[in-house]
Amino acid sequence: MKRIILESQTSQHLKKIKIKITSYFLMRLTKPTLFTNMPVTCEDRDLPGDLFVRLMKDDPSTVKGAETLILGEMLTLPQNFGNIFLGETFSSYISVHNDSNQIVKDILVKADLQTSSQRLNLSASNSAVSELKPECCIDDVIHHEVKEIGTHILVCAVSYTTQMGEKLYFRKFFKFQVLKPLDVKTKFYNAETDEVFLEAQIQNITTSPMFMEKVSLEPSMMYNVTELNSVSSDNESESTFGKMSYLQPLDTRQYLYCLKPKPEFAEKAGVIKGVTVIGKLDIVWKTNLGERGRLQTSQLQRMAPGYGDVRLSLELIPDTVSLEEPFDITCKITNCSERTMDLELEMCNTRSVHWCGVSGRQLGKLSPNASLSIPLTLLSSVQGLQSISGLRLTDTFLKRTYEYDDIAQVCVVCPYTSPES
Repeated sequence: MKRIILESQTSQHLKKIKIKITSYFLMRLTKPTLFTNMPVTCEDRDLPGDLFVRLMKDDPSTVKGAETLILGEMLTLPQNFGNIFLGETFSSYISVHNDSNQIVKDILVKADLQTSSQRLNLSASNSAVSELKPECCIDDVIHHEVKEIGTHILVCAVSYTTQMGEKLYFRKFFKFQVLKPLDVKTKFYNAETDEVFLEAQIQNITTSPMFMEKVSLEPSMMYNVTELNSVSSDNESESTFGKMSYLQPLDTRQYLYCLKPKPEFAEKAGVIKGVTVIGKLDIVWKTNLGERGRLQTSQLQRMAPGYGDVRLSLELIPDTVSLEEPFDITCKITNCSERTMDLELEMCNTRSVHWCGVSGRQLGKLSPNASLSIPLTLLSSVQGLQSISGLRLTDTFLKRTYEYDDIAQVCVVCPYTSPES
């Protein structure tokens, strides 16, 4: 708690003395903290005996039955201004008191917050108070959600008129720093399909633990999002971080999200090119005694991978197949160029994977940004994790061939092997 007394002085015509008209009181409103003890104990055979134990039991601030705990049952009011973090709500109590024996008129109290980029008016009312009698005061509480880091200056100004008609004015500057509470890092992973995986690493860089109330991703209009931060068991969803979602100082937590383009955008391959906007993270946390903070990141951007003129992706593929038994996959061919292409499909066998069907067949003309789904059949002659390769697409007009190897991987198992062998 910080108390500031401001005095304005005026002269009376009859007496050549200075008198004090008003005093100014400012205090930041914050939550109290739990009182902490410093327990001192000793063994019974030591010289003090049970003296320390009896003193702790008589101490009203200790927890009865657990006197050796550092935390007590009492609350402590803030002894200093404390730290202000980005995303928290700054609250302050302002009081203007008339310390004189005169009535002052037209009192106007104004509170502005100056940041590095703007000046904000925080006063609840901009109208003047008609009069302020002696030993009376004007109180105001201001609130502001801090959205910038760095130096902030709270400018408090008071203007009033004396009984002699003299207009007086004074102001006080209060400077404080806004710190960064979290360190957020993001990584993007591109799947074989159009899905994009976002990993968000959030680190608590304050000196106190946080309760992570919500960490969500608000996707852009192009994507649907699925959170991958919980597991389902017995028809109930449980967080991967446990029931108590606390983040200790300097600890880091990783959140995972899966983004999939909406059907109307997925069909247009030319739309998702270059730099695309994914969305923004919305983080809500609570600190000591429920003080709430909230941060929203700027729009996260991702550089879409380049696929050249023709893109080949898999729409359907099994995870596990049987040795030397045919299985089906579905390929999607997308024309990413700005011209119509006449394509021909060629299938080349590898050492472990063999294609079933006619190689060298015509697929027909494919317009720009258009797609074509093709079912294919193949089998594997080797067990283990096998890579699907050997597809060739040829543009018959330009005589240009596009090769696609290591499209996906499939696990090949022998159905005749006994699990006990």
